[in-house]
Formats: sequence, C-alpha cells, structure tokens
Amino acid sequence: MFSHIMIGTNDLDRAKAFYDKVLGAIGVPPAIVDGHRIFYRTRTGVFSVSKPIDGQAATVANGGTIGFACSSTEQADAWHAAGVAGGGTSCEDPPGVREGGMGKLYLAYLRDPDGNKICALHRMS
Repeated sequence: MFSHIMIGTNDLDRAKAFYDKVLGAIGVPPAIVDGHRIFYRTRTGVFSVSKPIDGQAATVANGGTIGFACSSTEQADAWHAAGVAGGGTSCEDPPGVREGGMGKLYLAYLRDPDGNKICALHRMS
C-alpha cells in the first residue's frame, strides 16, 4: 500500500544518529544521505527523514504514529533501548503486551528527538 513514509526534522545529523541506532536494532542498514534528507531502504518499504523543503520548521503530527515491525519481543525491546540511548523519550505505557480488537500485540513507544511518535510492534500468536 505504501511506497514510503517521510517525516520532518530540524536537525538532520541528530535524526540520522538516532534512526541509525533505532532501526539498526531491527536489522535496517544505516541511512543513505541525499542532501537535505536521509533514506532507509528495505525490501518492504522506505522510511525517510527530511528537512522541510519550504524552509519552515519541522513540526510533529498530532495523533500520528509510525510503527516498525519487529520479529520478536526481544527485538522490540532492543529497538526501544536503542532509541532511549540515542536521545529518544519513552512514551505511552512501558513496552509490553496489549490485547484488543487487533489481537495480542507487543508494543514499545518512543518520541524521537524531534518529537515524532514511533512504535515497535510485534504481532504475537
């Protein structure tokens, strides 16, 4: 359904350092730098971080969350730990199991250094 997801940053170097650690914890190679933006390419899609091209400050989406698929609870925990160590802030409830209409999920939430809300998700059997 999606070709890519792009979020904004006001500090590209800081964003790259953060996402290289966080996404590295789930097996994604470091970003490719392309001028005012960075790209993480995988076989399932592209995640990008960019300085706004209109020259205005980047702001966070109210109510927006970007979820990254994890293969295990351990991988989600490693993702979360890498994010906190890299300058992110834990948010929502602590990492753990949530049950609801989408089944049993293991979720871990962070705010990146720019305030964007991101999530590690492992679908449990």
